Amino acid sequence: MIPRERLRQIRARLDELGSLLGDPAAVGRSDFANLSREYAELAPVVETIDRLEAKEAEKAELEELAEAESDAEMRELARAELAELKEALPDLEHEVQLMLLPKDEADARSAILEVRAGTGGDEAALFAGELFAMYRRFAELSGWKFQVLDMAETDLGGLKEGSAEINGQNVYARMKFESGTHRVQRVPQTESGGRIHTSAATVAVLPEAEEVDLHIEEKDLRIDVYRASGPGGQSVNTTDSAVRITHLPTGVVVTQQDEKSQHKNREKAMKVLRARLYEAERQRLANERAAERKGQIGSGDRSERIRTYNFPQGRVTDHRINLTLYKLPEIVSGEALGEVVEALIAEDQARRLASLDDGA
Repeated sequence: MIPRERLRQIRARLDELGSLLGDPAAVGRSDFANLSREYAELAPVVETIDRLEAKEAEKAELEELAEAESDAEMRELARAELAELKEALPDLEHEVQLMLLPKDEADARSAILEVRAGTGGDEAALFAGELFAMYRRFAELSGWKFQVLDMAETDLGGLKEGSAEINGQNVYARMKFESGTHRVQRVPQTESGGRIHTSAATVAVLPEAEEVDLHIEEKDLRIDVYRASGPGGQSVNTTDSAVRITHLPTGVVVTQQDEKSQHKNREKAMKVLRARLYEAERQRLANERAAERKGQIGSGDRSERIRTYNFPQGRVTDHRINLTLYKLPEIVSGEALGEVVEALIAEDQARRLASLDDGA
């Protein structure tokens, strides 16, 4: 049951925001933008609360009518409508509960995707390339913009490591559970004996950080430039355009050589560095609130095996929620990845709702 006082507070806050936004001169530009964002988030919540309360009032009227109406036909009609309403109310209340769950402030952000080949040599690199392509297609289907930041490929067309910026609405919210170790089981193209091998690739999804999120001092950076190279070490650039940035206080290193322009490579490298430092700070704060995080799906730790792609059986299993789908080609192509994503989000919401009910 949703506390009524909580609903009154939300409606009062929306009214307060409406009054503040009605007088832009009374608030600063940055405050106005923040208040507008909060109003846009709360307005649909209040609209859903209004629908819930209207249905509850209608239910009370029907209950009274079903008991007090002297006309038998009218009484039966009221009882039929009441039965339909009682069936619909729990869904509406659940919708409000989901909207009231505490939000991760990074959920609405765009994201930086990093995919790296793990154990398994050439086969791991080929698998990493398939994962990268899967996310590119999933981004396209979701209406997001997928921009490659850096790619280091192997001679066989696999991916040693690659990164991309994914821009769009709620990218991080839908992609964050992809972080972890992805395992593949199949007969490698390079295997003549037909034996099934197990290889792995790691995926990291970082919320994109804005410059206002954290200030990086120039003195804390060591920037090296060098000549870019392609697969097998061949030179792909005759100028020193590749950039390596080291953040001295943390030791975080980012390299970028995808662009021919040193300036563009530096810009992209700084974007990735900012995202990594922002996520590291988020993780530090999250660790301090460890008890609050116990209900999350997995830890997001890159060493955690989160999913297995078994080609001989045509199945994909997500180990965190014991979900198995026999849709491997559709998932790897990005077409059905949304089914896994939605299941992870639903499980996360269910756990968080349960923790609220338990008073955690």
